[in-house]
Amino acid sequence: MTTMNRRTLLRAAALTGAATATGLAGGLAAVAPASAATGVNGPWIVTGSAGVLQINPGRTTPQVLLPPGADAAASPDGRYIAVPDYEGGPVLLLLDRVTGQVRTLISDAPGNRYGWPTWSPDSTEIALVVNGSTLVAVDVATGGRRVLVEGHSMARPNWSRDGSMIVMEWVSRSNGGQLRVLELATGKARLVYQRVPGEFADHAVFTPDSQRIVFSTNRWYMDQERHNLSLASVRIGGTGLKLLTDEPRFIISPVFSPDGRYCAALSVPDSNPDADGGNIIVFTSGFGEPWWIPGDEYDDSMRLDWAPAV
Repeated sequence: MTTMNRRTLLRAAALTGAATATGLAGGLAAVAPASAATGVNGPWIVTGSAGVLQINPGRTTPQVLLPPGADAAASPDGRYIAVPDYEGGPVLLLLDRVTGQVRTLISDAPGNRYGWPTWSPDSTEIALVVNGSTLVAVDVATGGRRVLVEGHSMARPNWSRDGSMIVMEWVSRSNGGQLRVLELATGKARLVYQRVPGEFADHAVFTPDSQRIVFSTNRWYMDQERHNLSLASVRIGGTGLKLLTDEPRFIISPVFSPDGRYCAALSVPDSNPDADGGNIIVFTSGFGEPWWIPGDEYDDSMRLDWAPAV
């Protein structure tokens, strides 16, 4: 099979899969912009070395939203994308997906750092880690901040769809790397997963029913040097650890579709020897046979999100 033929077939398969996942009936014949999509699933948002990119339903070539920025996250109502940026000091930008306008929500002096914004389910607040040790919630209307938890090393928070919890990577002074769930009603950060020696366990997200946590880990393939990650899940109570994907690969940043029927992640197909995070893999909610959204245009990606249609 020639490279061109293989690429054509990959794109055709991706278009068919994208049409299903985004609610566009009829496969290739139903290609349409996100605003015309029926159903709630809109475009994928990819953040990487090329900036903030949008892969629209039925397309594989990305649309550039913003050249700078990192860790972009779409609001659950579909209106905004939150993007940290660092030119002249950290700022948290809000991109309006309807008007295309960008405004600064908060900013700090140079030397500070924002990490991995995550939206409340009602789209009124954004939680993010400041300087690696303070988790704050920012009011989208006013820019006011409230501290949720501080004094520990934290990363990559994810807000549950029921609004009651935030899961994050956590470094315990005595036990090392963990996943913890912050119960917003009590302010307690509860252990749900303890890394074993030599394990990476990160990019944790809640399932749509807020009952389990899905994350990327090398727990089952630590004897392999490259492409040795899997997706796994654990109940929010810390029991029921489960391997979700059936072979080792580079796979990070899982995200569930707005309608909860699919899970996508950044990954690399077997035909690509470099772990560059340059493709999107999409699973059904049962993590059955996946399909790929190929795209060399977004190599070296660091975060994937899935926006609702607007």
